[in-house]
Amino acid sequence: MAQHGLMSEYEAEALQTQAQQGGITFVEQVLSGKRISSTQLAMFASRAFGVPLLDLGAFDLDQIQKELVDVKIAQSRRVLPLHKRGNRLYVAISDPANLQALEEVRFKTNLVVEPVVVEDDKLGQAIQKVVEGASATLRDMSNMDDLEVEMLEGGASVLDEESTEVEDAPVVKYIQKILLDAISAGVSDVHFEPYEKFYRIRYRLDGILMEVAQPPLVIKDKVASRIKVISKLDISEKRVPQDGRMKLVLSKTKSIDFRVSTLPTLFGEKIVMRILDASGVKLGIEALGYEPDQQQVLLHAIGRPYGMILVTGPTGSGKTVSLYTCLNILNQPGINISTAEDPVEIQLAGINQVNVNEKAGLTFAAGLRAFLRQDPDIIMVGEIRDLETADIAIKAAQTGHLVLSTLHTNDAPTTLTRMLNMGVAPFNVASSVILITAQRLGRKLCTQCKKPEDIPPEALIRAGFAEGDVDGTWQPYGPIGCDHCKGTGYKGRIGIYQVMPISDEMRQLIMRNGNALDIAVQARAEGVRDLRQSGLLKVKAGLTSLEEIEAVTNE
Repeated sequence: MAQHGLMSEYEAEALQTQAQQGGITFVEQVLSGKRISSTQLAMFASRAFGVPLLDLGAFDLDQIQKELVDVKIAQSRRVLPLHKRGNRLYVAISDPANLQALEEVRFKTNLVVEPVVVEDDKLGQAIQKVVEGASATLRDMSNMDDLEVEMLEGGASVLDEESTEVEDAPVVKYIQKILLDAISAGVSDVHFEPYEKFYRIRYRLDGILMEVAQPPLVIKDKVASRIKVISKLDISEKRVPQDGRMKLVLSKTKSIDFRVSTLPTLFGEKIVMRILDASGVKLGIEALGYEPDQQQVLLHAIGRPYGMILVTGPTGSGKTVSLYTCLNILNQPGINISTAEDPVEIQLAGINQVNVNEKAGLTFAAGLRAFLRQDPDIIMVGEIRDLETADIAIKAAQTGHLVLSTLHTNDAPTTLTRMLNMGVAPFNVASSVILITAQRLGRKLCTQCKKPEDIPPEALIRAGFAEGDVDGTWQPYGPIGCDHCKGTGYKGRIGIYQVMPISDEMRQLIMRNGNALDIAVQARAEGVRDLRQSGLLKVKAGLTSLEEIEAVTNE
């Protein structure tokens, strides 16, 4: 301003000091002196900073995407996200020099922020209107028509005054809307998180958490109580974690199960709801992302009359869906299948599913023992956690049963050494395990906006491609971001697998106490692709980006 002769340098510094002392922005301090109008100031700021000027009065505030607006940041920093195009977010601001505000919006949304200068008074009014609209959301919902959704209620005996008060509140419809939106967006988990000054709701979509709402803090206890009632949890107990289930009936033919977990935090109960949609299992093995040769090896293994098949990978890598897909293929009238899980995630008709209950003494080992007296053909154990469970599972595999289970290891070769470290005898491992598959989930590139990427051949070879693969006959792709994929550049996920059948040579290695490295070398010699190599095939096919594969697989 001083440079453009609107005021002296001394005056500008004085105004800056007064603004800091008064806890307001420089722009507000300048306007309070009445020497310059907000319109003049906006035009000056637009010219000085080379930022487009927008008349906020002509902008329809109803078009603003509410999930982009952080009420706290909007009020404290005087910024207002207006419109998202691809991965760019256009943000209204009256002081383009306020880089901290723009950086906060960028950090919050993970989008490229494009500032647009607007008049300060109109910005204040717009922020006020958007904030009032957000806080009125719950009040408005009480006037909504009932959603065609039935929440299956459990245990009327646990209803008390608090839950009765919740019963008719708009909170009920608010939760229904949050869950319906989550289901339609293909979300895997919904997080309800209370903090000291705010309450937020986040969705996990394609493995990434994103904030979708910040309802008023006062409703946190009512939301927790309502979810606990419909999940058959004890609403009077707020000091210990609880686990439960609920079902959302969408129609006569479709219902969605939720696994509910509560956790007492400093400022109230955090609730995480895992969406268990069995329709994913019924898509079939082709939809999971196995390469044709891997699929053939897996189908051959599950067709064997006895032995043990292990699926490994970290939490959230899709192990459960892989196991259930195999069980769904095997689920025939002439076969008796029993599963022990903690807890049962997906319910399948025709399979005898048992929930492990440690408190009542129903452990994985106890369940397995009971299964062996139930004339089973196929047994699925949710997870092998200890030597007792491992021993019984191996004995079952050796005595004419097909056993499927999971283990938490990084890849297929380390699974065998993990079992030996548990205390299982090498002979038992070698004689029972017939196949191990390790897996990860990688995000698929959005088909609407993915773009060709120019990656140097050296970088491709460094990532794991063979020199013969980098021949220019295929094109790597990368993410951009559009409305279809919510600006992320990715839509949906695909499995990346290492499928390792146990050969006679591997059995000899195990018997000689070979380590994971020896087994990995042998697997490579037998043509078994590791996770990185399987991921690179997905890059070559244009299904995902190189950066995504490098992020989810270890070299």
